[in-house]
Amino acid sequence: MKEEALTLVRGVTEPGVALNRLREYLQTFVLRSFHDSEAFRHLAFVGGTALRLLHGLPRFSEDLDFSLVDAGEYSGAAWMGKVKRDLELAGFLPEVTWNDRKVVHAGWVRVAGILHEAGLASMPGQKLAIKVEIDTRPPTGARCERRIVTRHLTFFLQHYDLPSLLAGKLHAVINRKYAKGRDWYDLVWYLSQRPPVAPNLTLLQNALDQTQDGGRSDAQAWRSLARDRLERSDLGAILADVSPFLERPQDAALLTRENLLGLLEPA
Repeated sequence: MKEEALTLVRGVTEPGVALNRLREYLQTFVLRSFHDSEAFRHLAFVGGTALRLLHGLPRFSEDLDFSLVDAGEYSGAAWMGKVKRDLELAGFLPEVTWNDRKVVHAGWVRVAGILHEAGLASMPGQKLAIKVEIDTRPPTGARCERRIVTRHLTFFLQHYDLPSLLAGKLHAVINRKYAKGRDWYDLVWYLSQRPPVAPNLTLLQNALDQTQDGGRSDAQAWRSLARDRLERSDLGAILADVSPFLERPQDAALLTRENLLGLLEPA
């Protein structure tokens, strides 16, 4: 399987593209391992990587994010242990860590050697890393769907539906302590869909209440809340954050203040 990953980047002259392809292969490897562990009986796949793999978002992603939807027989440490064993059996050199001391359980999958073999690093010890996060107390109100996905590997996923994924993205746009360009690019993608996607307002309100101690923001006013956040954001920082992950570099031109504010006008 390591050879399959390296085949994806042979002949690729742009190092950033090669790095994104390798990382995405390892992301799908982790998802397949979780599938084999039956983790998706308990987890829902969320976030930008879910949007890419499930709905074709044309940007790459760094992390794998999940929400716990059934705590029975939850075993994050065991699932991550299996990821490590599976990677070793596939010929990789993995290091896997896991921290379950906070509400959001977090771990890293770091693979040595692959960047060097792909010609992307001078030292064999340099590692390609993927962060894995599981929110064990997500806000209520999400709706889940299930689907078989084939992306390099084939696996079964439980995941939030598109309105619930949009609610999560809006919460990040409104509430994140810093403006993240990937959030804003994803929001452009959502708001450009036809037919339009309406956010899951119940989930968004519960998320806002959970992080703002309740009552500070009205989910119904998400457009104005996002506009207010945009007005206080550095567009240069937004572009710098998202540009390395764009499948089509020219998409950076979409992220103008005028375009964003236009998309956030009342429908």
